[in-house]
Amino acid sequence: MERIYLDHAATSPMHPGVIERVTEVMKCEFGNPSSIHFFGRSARHIIDEARAVLANSIGAKANDIIFTSGGTEADNHAIFGVAEAYRENGKHIITTQIEHHAVLHACEQLEKQGYEVTYLPVDLNGCVSREDVSKALRDDTILVTIMYGNNEVGTIQPIKEIGEVLAGHPAKFHTDAVQAYGLESLDVKELGVDLLSVSAHKVNGPKGIGFLYVHPDVKLSSRLFGGEQERKRRAGTENVPSIAGFQEAVQISQQKMDNKREEYKAFKRLFLNKLKQSDVDFEQNGSLDYSLPHVLNLSFPGTNVEAMLVNLDLAGIAASSGSACTAGSIDPSHVLVSMFGKGSEKLQNSIRFSFGLFNTEDQIERAAIETAKIVKRLAK
Repeated sequence: MERIYLDHAATSPMHPGVIERVTEVMKCEFGNPSSIHFFGRSARHIIDEARAVLANSIGAKANDIIFTSGGTEADNHAIFGVAEAYRENGKHIITTQIEHHAVLHACEQLEKQGYEVTYLPVDLNGCVSREDVSKALRDDTILVTIMYGNNEVGTIQPIKEIGEVLAGHPAKFHTDAVQAYGLESLDVKELGVDLLSVSAHKVNGPKGIGFLYVHPDVKLSSRLFGGEQERKRRAGTENVPSIAGFQEAVQISQQKMDNKREEYKAFKRLFLNKLKQSDVDFEQNGSLDYSLPHVLNLSFPGTNVEAMLVNLDLAGIAASSGSACTAGSIDPSHVLVSMFGKGSEKLQNSIRFSFGLFNTEDQIERAAIETAKIVKRLAK
């Protein structure tokens, strides 16, 4: 049985070119980038080159990039780093109810330390209002952190518009772009953001590596202490092979971004059309037009999410109930709760399909047909 992987929003397979690059560096480069001898300089050159490529991909400068262990650390560093560096200016933070838990749990931790956090609601499509951001702003607001694209329903937030709202305010603006990077064109200057988080494993790169963009005017307290790596902002010997693999993944994704975006949009339309042809009762959660191209979250009335996922897996289809970080949790999706309320049946019958590398039209068609069969069987 051919297995079809439709959970790319959780993690993505490494591109063959990335595997080749990581393996090459692991074999040939072992020097400590902080050493001044040949082996150290050789490793440092790899890091410097990667940093320049990653910075260029978001319209930033190389010195603005801090390598991290992934999206969670990047989010945590941005939130705790700004909160600590600017606490004398105030202790108010603004975020949304649908953020990734790397943001929400960081904010909850800050609340225990005396900070005040405003969690903005979203509409039925999962979108926050720029007007709500504006109304929530106070003189003591030091940070606004709002994700670029939601990992569960795919909704793209009005980041540029929010950036315009914040243009005359001293609060720093952070966006978690982990799910959007590699598929959406991102320019930190156009967006008006001060900090931006990215993770490599969502763009067919290695796990355990990511970066945080930090505007040069932003003060940021360190989260790790030790050596003077990353211009004294993030201690620890750099993961050279993964950084090299990250660069390779980004170069590949940048070259094919427009084509991939259109391909995944076509996958969405194909999947939805096949469900309609099968006369299956379903609803899409989130907007089709203002969402990440690879994320499709669907509600199937009369079904149960756990039974759906088990039956899909038995049919060789890997999908998800939402965020992979809450897999196995009996709690309903906080994103869907924010969109539809605690009493909505959608909390119990929504499935996320997400597309990516190696998926084909034939796979999408087969997955939709199998999904329709399962829904009809379970809905009885």
